[in-house]
Amino acid sequence: MSPDRMQQESSNMTGEAGLLIRADATASMGTGHAMRCLSLAQAWQDAGGFCLFVMADVTPAVRQRIGAEHCEVVALQASAGSAADSDQLTGLARERNIHMVVVDGYQFGADYQRSLKSAGLTVLYIDDYGHADHYASDLVLNQNASANERLYPSRETYTRLLLGPRYALLRREFNAWRNFARDIPSTARRVLITLGGSDPENLTTAALDALASVKLENLEALVVVGGSNPHFESLRHTGLKLADRRNMKIDVRRDVTNIAELMAWADVAISAAGSTCWEFCLLGLPALLIDVAKNQTAVARELDRLQCAVHVGSAQDISVERLSRELEQLLESQELRQALSARSRELVDGEGARRVVSALRGQEGIHLRPAREEDSRLLFEWANDPEVRASAFSSASISWEQHVQWFAAKMKDPDCRILMAEDACGKPIGQFRVQWRGPEGGEIDVSVSRGCRGRGYGSKIVHLGVEAAFEERSTDANALHAYVKPENDASQRVFASAGFRSLGERNVNGHRAIHYVCGKEQS
Repeated sequence: MSPDRMQQESSNMTGEAGLLIRADATASMGTGHAMRCLSLAQAWQDAGGFCLFVMADVTPAVRQRIGAEHCEVVALQASAGSAADSDQLTGLARERNIHMVVVDGYQFGADYQRSLKSAGLTVLYIDDYGHADHYASDLVLNQNASANERLYPSRETYTRLLLGPRYALLRREFNAWRNFARDIPSTARRVLITLGGSDPENLTTAALDALASVKLENLEALVVVGGSNPHFESLRHTGLKLADRRNMKIDVRRDVTNIAELMAWADVAISAAGSTCWEFCLLGLPALLIDVAKNQTAVARELDRLQCAVHVGSAQDISVERLSRELEQLLESQELRQALSARSRELVDGEGARRVVSALRGQEGIHLRPAREEDSRLLFEWANDPEVRASAFSSASISWEQHVQWFAAKMKDPDCRILMAEDACGKPIGQFRVQWRGPEGGEIDVSVSRGCRGRGYGSKIVHLGVEAAFEERSTDANALHAYVKPENDASQRVFASAGFRSLGERNVNGHRAIHYVCGKEQS
């Protein structure tokens, strides 16, 4: 930034098409975090982008599933949520020129979010119950029906909340089922059992035991387990024994890829109260919910309160007797199933992933335009902002008369270019100026308006401004220079994330300054 109009800011660099996803999947924690992120990755791909998963822990089945969607998986060599984790993540983002990051997992707290933001990244944090002490991400997504603003009392002023099933993340395969017309038979016979990708408590066996106690005849059951479930063989054996004893059809399948089709086949479901709930809602499938983890309790209770599903208890206290009783009632009551199906379909429309992608892309809806005469007053106000003057090499206030003369001269100067930065709505948010100085290149100045600071605009403006400057002087300009006070950490991060190299210190107007440079080949 130039000596005369130095801007101190906290900012990040946003990208055009890359999305980096930080999530893990293990048998103990389950696979839900990674799988809902896969839904978002698919929507990002559909919008023309590419995705990279970064994982400290991942089961072979989940790795294979992600790979099947043409997403690369990179192993992270650090303890999940640690400082080393965030350092490796930001290093990878810089190496791959990816500026948008999705983080999903309870091991990523306030410090982790701050670390990513300070590295100049735009961050979407996927949450379930407001577990972090503070939220510093640009976007916080909580897709649960129980989500509300009160869960996030401590957050940055720029943090935007995406709350409720309106933003439910459904995989691409569900797109074809948005207008599915469900048949509600007088007595239900087809039961889908799905209790998570890993089911460490082996609740699937309890569900089969409950099914065995139902008095209705001619039942059919599909038992779906994830590729990370260690009980697959024993469940198959249990299913065969039960089918023989009760003369019912039971099919146990692992790691299916047509779950939407199976949900359409079923009349009712027994399910964990995770992300699968939103899939049930889209297809209007009446379900009995078991909260198998702490973060699922509020979801199950709220869906029960809304009469979109029936909450039958938690993994710790569910009894086979109660589960069997609730299942039999649901199978026999057409009226109950009709009500559950209708209300659940009102909750989820299948457009959630697209809405989240739109919100993410809205973070990068910045463009630059040439300054006009009517911008003079705004530039004057920005230049005299107290924080700007305090961080400038010349801290004295600028008079209106001085500014008018300066602005008129710069607008006529063929070696000066002033570009105004605007957001997607056309609101001015900052400026980029380059003063060309012959063979040595150009010296740049950047500023962001007070109300827009801390939202990651600075690096984006630098990124766009550098591209525009080199494009304009494509034949006779090879470098751009900026000068930053050593104590101005925020601006140093901006330039580092925008690809500038530090050439060390020099003297500017009697002040120490760090000299940054960006060559045309670096831009």
